[in-house]
Amino acid sequence: MNQQTNQSWGGRFNEPTDAFVEKFTASVDFDRRLYHHDIRGSMAHATMLERVGVLTVEERDTILEGLAEVEKEIESGQFPWSVALEDVHMNIEARLTEKIGITGKKLHTGRSRNDQVATDIRLYLRDEIDTLEAELIRLRSGMIELADREADTIMPGFTHLQTAQPVTFGHHLLAWQEMIARDHERLRDCRKRVNVMPLGAAALAGTTYPIDRHVTAELLGFERPAENSLDAVSDRDFAIEFVSFASLLLMHLSRMSEELVLWTSAQFDFIDLPDRFCTGSSIMPQKKNPDVPELVRGKSGRVYGHLVGLLTLMKSQPLAYNKDNQEDKEPLFDTLDTVKGCLKAFADMVPAIEAKADNMHEAARRGFSTATDLADYLVRRGVAFRDAHEIVGQSVAHGLERHKDLSEMSLAELRQFSTAIDEDVFEVLTLEGSVAARNHIGGTAPDQVRAAAQRARDALATTAGPTAAEGN
Repeated sequence: MNQQTNQSWGGRFNEPTDAFVEKFTASVDFDRRLYHHDIRGSMAHATMLERVGVLTVEERDTILEGLAEVEKEIESGQFPWSVALEDVHMNIEARLTEKIGITGKKLHTGRSRNDQVATDIRLYLRDEIDTLEAELIRLRSGMIELADREADTIMPGFTHLQTAQPVTFGHHLLAWQEMIARDHERLRDCRKRVNVMPLGAAALAGTTYPIDRHVTAELLGFERPAENSLDAVSDRDFAIEFVSFASLLLMHLSRMSEELVLWTSAQFDFIDLPDRFCTGSSIMPQKKNPDVPELVRGKSGRVYGHLVGLLTLMKSQPLAYNKDNQEDKEPLFDTLDTVKGCLKAFADMVPAIEAKADNMHEAARRGFSTATDLADYLVRRGVAFRDAHEIVGQSVAHGLERHKDLSEMSLAELRQFSTAIDEDVFEVLTLEGSVAARNHIGGTAPDQVRAAAQRARDALATTAGPTAAEGN
């Protein structure tokens, strides 16, 4: 090592790095969170090097014991992190060499920081994906159970945020569940492409040492080694794909948050959120603000920004590795932290939602939400749909003038618009009759909602769990 430069790569340099440049190019302040996965990768690499004869058994054991000691130092807060050593990898390697001597310098045989960092990020992201999946499962389960409980609770369904047709609250919650189920599928699919091992690609061309990448992949729980060394060290598609998943998830949570904010307002008053998910006002003592959904709604923007940032980071890079890629970690780490927080908040909050069924029912009575049911009734009585549409429009205009819902009009009032209307019309003009009539798969009828909840419950049961066991 060149003492003047005091860097692990300083042999060809004749002067030390500028102090500002040293700090500007260092990443240890944020990539130190990779320490466990860096050590795990190094242990596997050392084990493989012994198996192929590059290290002796004694050297391997010394390295493994030294790495275990370094990890204990980090976890106890005693580790001497140094910006001069740039990143988590060189900090750990330098400390290992301090502890075990020249044997520590042999650990880097047959690898580069390029394939090392790519491996660390994949190991870290894979573990984080498994943590996120557990939260997604918890959220989906909470949505399904709440939907089942609220299968009979009638509320207005909206288009253009205007009352459209009556639906059940359970049906609405299962719509949320479908969004999250798609996100769950995307996360699991993303994990497959994360679970590919770059280690052994070295700087960009592979190595002349007789390494066995399949051994290392098996030790680290990767599905397979990366096929091409150039691509292995320069690929960040897996990180972009994860942040793309996160952007879609946060978009869905933001849409749900918007509805929660509306529904808790005095103007809607459809639901109540427990106090533990809300805050008050410093000046208005009556306020109960839905801060959790508001904050989740706001955090979607930062995740979208990270997606654009990563796409921009990669768009002009030639093969293979470039220093630009140091900028991949902070957006990825912040996305992970943001998504974990938002998912935990929703998984805790959704099962605690309390529906105000009477308020929902009363709101569904306003806005002529059974108008389409009347049109369908007329069609079944032989009226052409376009004529039925016109008849119902006239009936609604009559109701607006007299402040009457369709269900509140007399038979005589309704018949002035069509003699095809008879006594049985009131069966379809009630909210209960309207939702019960949508009795097909995907419909809002309470029986269909309960059946859909059971299907979702069964599907979740077959989905939950296996991913973590597949890869590590």
